[in-house]
Amino acid sequence: MSDIESKARDAGAPSAVSGWDDQGPTALLVLADGTVIEGMGAGATGVAVGEVCFNTAMTGYQEILTDPSYAGQIITFTFPHIGNVGANPEDIETANLAASSGVRGCVLRAPITEPSNYRSAQHFDEWLKARGIIAITGVDTRALTALTREKGMPNAVIAHAPDGNFDRGALKAQAAEWGGMVGLDLAKEVTTAQTYSWDEGAWEWNEGFSRKEAPRHHVVAIDYGLKRNILRELTAAGCKVTVVSANTSAEEILERNPDGVFLSNGPGDPAATGEYAVPEIKKLVDSGKPVFGICLGHQMLGLALGGTTSHMRQGHHGANHPVKDHLTGKVEITSMNHGFTVDRESFSDEIEETHISLFDGSNCGLKLKGRPVFSVQYHPEASPGPQDSHYLFTRFVEMMDGVKEE
Repeated sequence: MSDIESKARDAGAPSAVSGWDDQGPTALLVLADGTVIEGMGAGATGVAVGEVCFNTAMTGYQEILTDPSYAGQIITFTFPHIGNVGANPEDIETANLAASSGVRGCVLRAPITEPSNYRSAQHFDEWLKARGIIAITGVDTRALTALTREKGMPNAVIAHAPDGNFDRGALKAQAAEWGGMVGLDLAKEVTTAQTYSWDEGAWEWNEGFSRKEAPRHHVVAIDYGLKRNILRELTAAGCKVTVVSANTSAEEILERNPDGVFLSNGPGDPAATGEYAVPEIKKLVDSGKPVFGICLGHQMLGLALGGTTSHMRQGHHGANHPVKDHLTGKVEITSMNHGFTVDRESFSDEIEETHISLFDGSNCGLKLKGRPVFSVQYHPEASPGPQDSHYLFTRFVEMMDGVKEE
């Protein structure tokens, strides 16, 4: 038995030879190298394959699990108590409420407890079932996180069967055979199927979501896996937003005569999605319209400007990542969720690096010199996460103001 298998049992996964309980595991996490981690199942039943990552956020698990950027991934939460505040319809981040976020599963340390929060509208376990998300509890998430940091994000299968009947050989084969995230275009699985307008603003305590009257700018947002709170922040900054699908052409976007174009976050390999998105982004940049990108939008803007991207060893996932803004000299604590990065050594002289991660020095922001075009790798909409980076939406609006005044 491997160290991580032993630790998983010690963390609370039941043993068939235990003197206290003879119930066997009802969930398994099977890594591509053959490691089998046992635990108790929660949420949906069934089998799913994906890439295991870990998220260090202490709050916001519902926003994380409905973030389309996590499509194709199995999330290990490092915070032990997930589910204790329940779930509610206001904290869903998937822009299309009827759609699945695409996350394959989640790994938890402690069993799900009864909710204890005034905003809770549904038990977390029931919410997972409704969303079709498989969960495994009783896992030593610290050991799994350490393994991911040492060896990189493993491909894996997560399985939940209430009767504990698993074909372990078949699960090991499925985990070993899955090709992983590199080369996957997942934006097409989570993008909107139709164009729509958005006017919902930021959430205020005891008031709910606001509505912005008399917006000053019109922004077209390209949905590669768009989060709802990004749309709310754009609205709060004074923008009327029109959302279009990932495969919308630059010509169709420019026909709407927007004041600016937003490139959204999203899942998968930017080079794969970029096969059809990057040529259109190049046209949008050449149009002279202000362009702002976040996450996958940042990566594909980097590709459009001649850069390259690469798959990261462990990725950045959490609400506590320090980033330095070279333009202001300030350090921000940010929310991040990405497994690919823009390679700074691929930047041309026309690109200025604006932000870097203080964890590993990787690129976290860029701008095109002399043009109203910029992007960041992290999530300034803070859902979940700190609000240090809300100024970026103001920066985008100021760019649109400046172009209008010319």
